[in-house]
Amino acid sequence: MNGEGGPAGGLREESDPALAERIDRVLDDYVGGSIVGAVVTVARDGKIAYRRAAGHADRESGRAMTADTPFRLASVTKPYVTVAALALVDRGILELDAPISRWLPAFRPRHDGAEATITLRHLLSHTSGLGYGFFQKADGPYLAAGISDGIDRPGFDLAENLRRLAGVPLNFAPGSAWLYSLATDVLGAVLEAATGRPLAEVVRDQVTGPLGLTGTGFHAAEPDALATAYADAPGGPARMDDPHAVPFGEGGAIRFAPSRAGDPAAYPSGGAGMVGTPGDFLALLEALRTGGAPVLRPETVAALTTNTVGTMAEQGIGAGWGFGLGVAVLVDPAAAATPQAAGTWRWGGVYGHNWFVDPAAGLVVTTFTNTAVSGMNGPVREAVRDAVYGAG
Repeated sequence: MNGEGGPAGGLREESDPALAERIDRVLDDYVGGSIVGAVVTVARDGKIAYRRAAGHADRESGRAMTADTPFRLASVTKPYVTVAALALVDRGILELDAPISRWLPAFRPRHDGAEATITLRHLLSHTSGLGYGFFQKADGPYLAAGISDGIDRPGFDLAENLRRLAGVPLNFAPGSAWLYSLATDVLGAVLEAATGRPLAEVVRDQVTGPLGLTGTGFHAAEPDALATAYADAPGGPARMDDPHAVPFGEGGAIRFAPSRAGDPAAYPSGGAGMVGTPGDFLALLEALRTGGAPVLRPETVAALTTNTVGTMAEQGIGAGWGFGLGVAVLVDPAAAATPQAAGTWRWGGVYGHNWFVDPAAGLVVTTFTNTAVSGMNGPVREAVRDAVYGAG
C-alpha cells in the first residue's frame, strides 16, 4: 500500500455550488469540534459534485487533512473482502450456500450443544450466529476467550482467533436472526483456504488490482502518513493511546490498537484490517453502482444490495433497514426517517467513517474522519446526508 489513492477514482469534477455551500456549513460546524479531520466526497451520476478535506490529519503536529490522506478503514474493509468473495462465487470457486466447513474443516462452532452449519451466505448476511466482543460487557464470553475483534494487536494469528471463536457457543442458530459480527474475518479465512493464497493477495487480484486502486491494502508501508486516530472524550476528541478502549453500547468497549496498521506481522482481518484512501473507496462504490464491472456481474451486485433478511436487521440497524450480502439496505424510507430512496445501501467503520449509495439518485457519498466513533454514527452522519439532499 503506497499511500496514494488517486483522484477519487478518476471521476470528472462537476461542482455544485449550492451543494458545496450546504456541506461546507456542516463541516465548519463539526470539524474542529467533535471531529478532528474529515474528507467528504459526493459523486452524482459518475461525476464529482463535491469534495473537501477539512481539519487535521494530525492535530498535534498541525498536519492538514488532504483528499488523498490514507485512513485506517475498520469496517470499510468489509466491502473489499465481500466483493472479493462474490468475485470468487462468480468464478465458481466458492458457493453461497455451501457449508464453510468445506474450506475450514476445523471451524465448527456449536449452538444448543450441537454442531451448527454455517454457509457463505450466512457469513455475508451476518446471520451466522457469530458476534463481536465490543457488543459484550467486560465479563462477556468473547473477552473471556480472548477473541480479537480485528482492530487490536492480540499477539496471535487468524487461525488461533478462529479456534477461540469456534469454542464459544453461537448466539443463535444460523439463519434465524441477524447480528453484526466477526463473520467477515471468518470469510477472509475461507478466501485464503479456497485459493491457497494470503487474503491480501486475493483482495488485490479480485478487487483493487482490476480497479487500479493503489492506495488500499492490509499494511501501511508508511504508517506516519495515515490520519492519526482520535477518540471521543468528554473534553473533545483525544489522541488515541495504543491500546485504547472506547466505550460502546451497553457496557461494551471497542478496543483499538492504532499501531496494528503498521505491523506487517498482524493477521489480515477481513472485517477491519485494511488501510486506504477515500478516492479508492469511492471508485469501488462507483463500480458497484454502475453494475460491477470489472469485478462483479450485475446479477451479483443486485444480490449484494438486495435485502435478504426480512426485518431481522431492524433491531441492530433501525426501523426501515434490511441487510443484503454485506451492506445495509433501505427498505422503507418513511420508517427510517431518511430522505434517501428505497434501495439505498450503506455502512461505516468504527475509526470514524460512514458512506452510502443511493442508486435512484445516482449518488455515492463518503465521509472519512479520524474520530471514533462520532465520525461513524454521530450527528455528523445525518447532517452530511441531509445536506446532500437539501433536507432539514
